[in-house]
Amino acid sequence: MTQESLFTPTPELMQQWLTKWKDKRATVPYDEFFATQAAKWGADQELEACCEWVTEATPWAAYKLRAARRPKPPSLKDEVKQIIDCLVEGDCLNNEDAITLRRALEQLND
Repeated sequence: MTQESLFTPTPELMQQWLTKWKDKRATVPYDEFFATQAAKWGADQELEACCEWVTEATPWAAYKLRAARRPKPPSLKDEVKQIIDCLVEGDCLNNEDAITLRRALEQLND
């Protein structure tokens, strides 16, 4: 009796990956693209299984686990703030202009 793995992508998911790959086929080989997608998907499945288990033990830990294992990339605003800091440190931007840029940045939507 063969048991199918719990971490087997569905045919629908494989079709979605194929559609994505078609847009990148000029730059990414088929096998490399699918191996990367499958690795990411499998890791996400494992993370969700761990979070489900941890939730039963300590509900707050699942949130921390997910945040630590899948951190969100910095927002565009955060990236610009880092650039402003670098420009000030490198004496390419004075403090007054940096303050003005930061104030303008805070008025923009994310």
